[in-house]
Amino acid sequence: MAKNPNLTLAGSDLAALLCSRVCHDVISPVGAINNGLELLDEGGSDADALDLIRTSALNASVRLKLARLAFGASGSVGASIDTGEAEKAAKDFAAAEKKTEVVWSGPRAIIPKNRVKMLLNLFLVAYGSIPRGGVIDVTLEHPEHEAKFTLVAKGRMMRLPPKFMEINSGQVEEAIDAHAIQPYYTVLLAEEAGMVLSAMQTEDSLVYTAVMATAE
Repeated sequence: MAKNPNLTLAGSDLAALLCSRVCHDVISPVGAINNGLELLDEGGSDADALDLIRTSALNASVRLKLARLAFGASGSVGASIDTGEAEKAAKDFAAAEKKTEVVWSGPRAIIPKNRVKMLLNLFLVAYGSIPRGGVIDVTLEHPEHEAKFTLVAKGRMMRLPPKFMEINSGQVEEAIDAHAIQPYYTVLLAEEAGMVLSAMQTEDSLVYTAVMATAE
């Protein structure tokens, strides 16, 4: 399997950009919690303030739980993760956002962590490609061995993410920044997990696949 020439970030640069991504994801719900507290201080409706705080706290929680699995160390070197954890994290994330339904099928298995992290990052790529919401069907085939993951996203204004397509094809000309780090990390994880990524657009859906290099 040929190495992608774009995958040059390492060490502190990669960590800093991933930290920026996580902060970007949680700053909005954390800010909303603060707004709810200010509403209470100003004597506003307790019910409205508590509802805002409760909803925002849930949103921040599910985002952090997904980030822990998708970006974090998730155990020691060589550790494995239950795909059931990935399923719950993805479904909880989408449920908190209340605009996209996640349908997950395939056998539950304990597999190498980088394979699970890659799957969740590919989910985030698919999620971002239907900004107005819709449905994402996630199918796992033979996750423990010659794994194949297929994600089919359907929704309004769907579009294959240009930066993901560029990075995956090895044709990026601009430096990777905080906006591009998540698709970059997806491609990096796929290479580390020995998987090949592809994406295509049909008349009514976006189809993302990841297969073991030996099974391509």
